Amino acid sequence: MPVVLYGRETWSLKLWEERKLRVFENRVLRKIFGRRRDEVKGEWRRLHNEELNDLYSSPNFVRVIKSRRMRWAGHVALMGEEKVVYRILVGKPEGRRPLGIPRRRWADNIRTDLREVGCGSTDWIELAQDRDSWRTVVCAVMNLLVR
Repeated sequence: MPVVLYGRETWSLKLWEERKLRVFENRVLRKIFGRRRDEVKGEWRRLHNEELNDLYSSPNFVRVIKSRRMRWAGHVALMGEEKVVYRILVGKPEGRRPLGIPRRRWADNIRTDLREVGCGSTDWIELAQDRDSWRTVVCAVMNLLVR
């Protein structure tokens, strides 16, 4: 898990990338837990995703990435405008964007995660200024049901 999730705070995941991570995680868990013998037919079969989730009690990769990204967003919001990291992640670059569909930015992922929790109408930087409420949001993101 540490190798797969290295630098995950800065990842800007798309939906298909989240799906690939879930597929990879299930594949690894199937290798670890092996096959099960069906009681009715007496044949060996692969474990279903629900069975894997029951056997493996830790949260899945996507939830860990989202919660750690939210924790990092809280740190960035508390840094202040004089820090370079804050200016890079929150600032607006000058110039024109290329044609086509805009890329999904890191801050867009933060807003999406907040909408999933139910805090979509508030500004994430203002919300992160109160550490207790931000910690509650991070825990709520960790406990989201990811499909």
